[in-house]
Amino acid sequence: MPYPARRLRRLRTTGAMRELATEVRLSVKDLVCPVFVREGGGTSGVGSMPGTRVMSEDSVCDEVQEIADLGIPGVMLFGIPSAKDAAGSSAAGGVVQRAISSIREVFGDGMVVMADVCLCQYTDSGHCGIVRDGRIDNDESTRALAAIAASHAEAGVDTVSPSAMMDGQVAAIRAELDERGFRDVSIMSHSAKHRSGMYAPFRDAASCAPSFGDRSTYQVPYSNPREAMQELEEDVAEGVDIVMVKPALAYLDIIHEARRRLGVPVAAYSVSGEYAMVRAAADAGYLDGDAATMEILTSIRRAGAGIIVTYMAKQAAGLLR
Repeated sequence: MPYPARRLRRLRTTGAMRELATEVRLSVKDLVCPVFVREGGGTSGVGSMPGTRVMSEDSVCDEVQEIADLGIPGVMLFGIPSAKDAAGSSAAGGVVQRAISSIREVFGDGMVVMADVCLCQYTDSGHCGIVRDGRIDNDESTRALAAIAASHAEAGVDTVSPSAMMDGQVAAIRAELDERGFRDVSIMSHSAKHRSGMYAPFRDAASCAPSFGDRSTYQVPYSNPREAMQELEEDVAEGVDIVMVKPALAYLDIIHEARRRLGVPVAAYSVSGEYAMVRAAADAGYLDGDAATMEILTSIRRAGAGIIVTYMAKQAAGLLR
């Protein structure tokens, strides 16, 4: 035969036909938007993340309203305190807890409120755990993380999201939540959080770069996919409700394998560096930012993530409407 009997281009002849034959659909309902909230007044931009704002406490509900109006179903809160100390003491009672309470009062159950559970923004070391004798004390840190998660639950959070990568953090948090009567508060762990150069803009926004060393003793090496799967499986064994792979774009294989292997929902965090790269290239005229955003987020969805935490959420929601 001069031409194949089956021509795949037949399913691409018109926009309507392409829409009908679409295999993977990205929805605004897949998205969670990160929100930075600082203690005290003043809203500011983030130089390395154009279009992203650090909100004051009294304006955080305005930001959440804008997110809700776009149809995005969830937010993830990150706090920026006015003071830090060695124990990260303000993490267990401060700006995030007040923001959770405010959002819950205004939005009721109409917005899924998630909160990051970590110490890096609150410790003077900038590390995700408590430092003792120049080392991260894993078990002391997990106890602190459990207390932070419980304080979020008391404020009215739906989901706590531990990101410190301490061994046993999910089990410690689940036990603390259950003991205090917060059995319906879910855990979405940053289960496979890789040691990545893609977090730099976040550290700029949250002022949480380590004051010494790096995070290589607790974040997963990007060269070790089996180790990443072990981290994911450990969190499932400890009672996690949703696992997360972070970053997203360079780890689509891990997302895919997690979806194939695990029996819990899989989330992905398209991190600050992924956002910043697209914005910088788009602002320079090197690519179409809207097209790149949709392609990247759809690829994350295609790999198997049912939930995508992304700084591109508002932009994508506008395109999906």
